[in-house]
Amino acid sequence: MNAKNIMKKRSRTDWKRIDAMRDEDIDLSDAPELGPDFFANAILWPGPKKQITLRIDPDVLTFFRKHGRGYQSMINAVLRKYMEARKERSV
Repeated sequence: MNAKNIMKKRSRTDWKRIDAMRDEDIDLSDAPELGPDFFANAILWPGPKKQITLRIDPDVLTFFRKHGRGYQSMINAVLRKYMEARKERSV
């Protein structure tokens, strides 16, 4: 599947020209090589999120909601940090 089939907005990119390019024709001068440090600290994508029902104390929910849009993602990030810290301790 090429990129133009999955985009919502019509792209102004000349996809025929891009598809015809060889790897050697791509200018990577502004993209540094990623070394072992990058991959050692990379986060593996955990996959699609699961929808659940979670009971949270009202004051905790109020705290996160005060931060506005994205508060559910923020709760997820806090839980992820907690999970990662617990994993490190158990190793």
